[in-house]
Amino acid sequence: MSSFFRRPPQNTWSDHLLLKLANIAGALFVMGANGYTVISPLDVYYTGKETYFTPAPWAFFLWPLIHLLTLGTCIYQFSGRGKEIIVDTIGWNLPLLDFLNAMYIYSWTNQEYKYALVFMLFTGSVVSKIYQLVKASTVRNICDELFLHLPFSLYHGWTTSLIFSTAFEAFGVNAETEPARTWTKAFVFLSLFTLQTIASAYAYASTEGDLPGCLAVSWFLWAIFVHQTPEKSPFVHWCALGAAILSLCWLMRSAIGLELKIRNRSTNSNNARFGFGGGGHGNDHEGSRLLGGH
Repeated sequence: MSSFFRRPPQNTWSDHLLLKLANIAGALFVMGANGYTVISPLDVYYTGKETYFTPAPWAFFLWPLIHLLTLGTCIYQFSGRGKEIIVDTIGWNLPLLDFLNAMYIYSWTNQEYKYALVFMLFTGSVVSKIYQLVKASTVRNICDELFLHLPFSLYHGWTTSLIFSTAFEAFGVNAETEPARTWTKAFVFLSLFTLQTIASAYAYASTEGDLPGCLAVSWFLWAIFVHQTPEKSPFVHWCALGAAILSLCWLMRSAIGLELKIRNRSTNSNNARFGFGGGGHGNDHEGSRLLGGH
């Protein structure tokens, strides 16, 4: 009988406290590491290896946005809904992601590009796992959009792009000392084609597409176009422009799909409010996502 009258356990902020603290410490550490690369006297964004796939330095300003959003994720984990996804579902994958990202930053800053590529591949793998876990969850409020779907969609698209640029740094020729030969042009073309194909995959990931992931890839492609001037290689310059323009098409497709989805949800909500039709209530539980669907 005593078990019958026992109250069910309630979630408190101290549940899984070690994991929550690890998430916060990891987010702050990676944010500080990336901040140091900007203010350090090493000037890593201008003194690193120059390849025919190197983006403009301003492309890396996407990192602060991602880190700020993931810091919001760490705060959101103290809510009931945040704990359900971040602590119970994602678990220790988030601290692992922070560790691998920090190792990538360290290796890349010290121009150990082969090690950086290995860590970026592992980082991309963990991001992909978290991305799939988040996309499999149902959006319930705006916090789910801002602190779960938005940061990890951006994270996924950005790390995917960095895998290609880091591979060129690890194995590609130095653009300051060697011209772009046939094999270099072929690999650049294939990489650009693959990235814009990935952007199209984001755009058609669902009815409304995955706008943040598509945006991250498009941002990267435009940074390559700006940095790879015709003086370095006309072929790379114009191929990058073509890929960037195509990525804008996929970006527009995602934006239009998002706008139509919002309009449709607004219409269904009004119909349910005034008693027109019987499907309005069901649409509230369809698990649609505004900032990156599945």
